[in-house]
Amino acid sequence: MKDFLRHLFLPRESNNHRAKLLHHSTISYVIVALFTLTFFFSFVEKNFASVLGISANISAEELLVLVNKERQDRGLSALQLDNQLSSAANLKAQDMFANNYWAHTSPGGMSPWVFIKSAGYEYLYAGENLARGFTSSPDVVKAWMESPSHRDNMLSSNYDEIGFAILTGTLTGEETVLVVEMFGRRFDGVAIAPTAKPTNFQITPTPSISGVTPTLVPLVPRSIQAEQQVVASIKNQPLINSGSLPKQVSILLIAVFLFIFITDIIIIERKKIVRLFSHTHTVDHVIFLAIILATIIMISRGAVL
Repeated sequence: MKDFLRHLFLPRESNNHRAKLLHHSTISYVIVALFTLTFFFSFVEKNFASVLGISANISAEELLVLVNKERQDRGLSALQLDNQLSSAANLKAQDMFANNYWAHTSPGGMSPWVFIKSAGYEYLYAGENLARGFTSSPDVVKAWMESPSHRDNMLSSNYDEIGFAILTGTLTGEETVLVVEMFGRRFDGVAIAPTAKPTNFQITPTPSISGVTPTLVPLVPRSIQAEQQVVASIKNQPLINSGSLPKQVSILLIAVFLFIFITDIIIIERKKIVRLFSHTHTVDHVIFLAIILATIIMISRGAVL
């Protein structure tokens, strides 16, 4: 067994002084195996969700507690959970999945304020935070707090109410958990307009959201709407998390090849073995794989917007 592993991973006479895993024929087998595993995992995920699926444990209740803790630690008042803002967040999340976009404004030009108004919430101030790819409520709030613009939203004194929606689905080609957080303060005053030229529009104060500009919103009476069912939590614990599996396999595979290349360089140098291909060629492979590995690790966590 030891000889077999050395044959696979280390340069020696039995493999022509190049690890067997670096031979073209072996790499071809690895590629075929990866494609086969991809189809197999896809089949298992579709038919056996309890075995392979998105793993997540995120709830609106826990998000609310964590957000309010951050606010109260800084002497700010706690936000109240509002059903209409949660409905607006749910509408936004559904629209993002339906139209496959990861942005504050939809491809059709609908801003977050459109969804808030559609839910019947008349606001003086409003804001939105988005998150995707996280598996727990603390991770979501931590990521928002680490981003200056999202932290400004969460700690703004302009807001006194909040709503959440947590949905799973396919977004930009990736199965993920999407969290939408809506902030607001209700407009309870009476709009005063010049008598000579009446208008029924108000200018929305600028929310603290990067990349979103204020829009003119019709000032209409608060409509009485049936409250839609809002997804307040996601709890799914399959045996294998399909969200992280591809990244884990990629990291493992690249780490193995990095180990082989680095070991190859060390052994060939020590034994002064002369080979047909350049020593620099192997170093280039190491640098290339190291860059890919670092990139995968950096993008393996969730994202906020």
